[in-house]
Amino acid sequence: MKKSEKIINKIAQDQLEFNAGLELLLEGDYNFKELFATLYNYIFNSIPNKTDYNSEAYQTAINTIPLKSTYTPIVILKTFPPKIAFQKLALLPMEENKKTITALLWIFKITDTERRDTECKNGCGHYWHEIE
Repeated sequence: MKKSEKIINKIAQDQLEFNAGLELLLEGDYNFKELFATLYNYIFNSIPNKTDYNSEAYQTAINTIPLKSTYTPIVILKTFPPKIAFQKLALLPMEENKKTITALLWIFKITDTERRDTECKNGCGHYWHEIE
């Protein structure tokens, strides 16, 4: 597991405070495309409804992202279905990258918590849920 993947999963599992973990992910010359791809994959795998990827946990997540609701990534996430929204997020200008990563990290934190509390409650075998 890559360092960024460990950080993401520690944040999702409340082993690392959200803002502190976000700073670690965004420090220095972080790779937006790599982080975006990882979070995209993690989010879509953590959402239980695979037909439209629009679960209650996903809706809760996008409505509680700790950024201004008028920021472009938030508006996109609230306006479009998940798959279309993520396509649009990937095409935003570089100035929106940190806001996009913040939003996606928050979404994963919420959706993965829901999955751990339901589907994975009695053990799941997901190696990322066994982070130390």
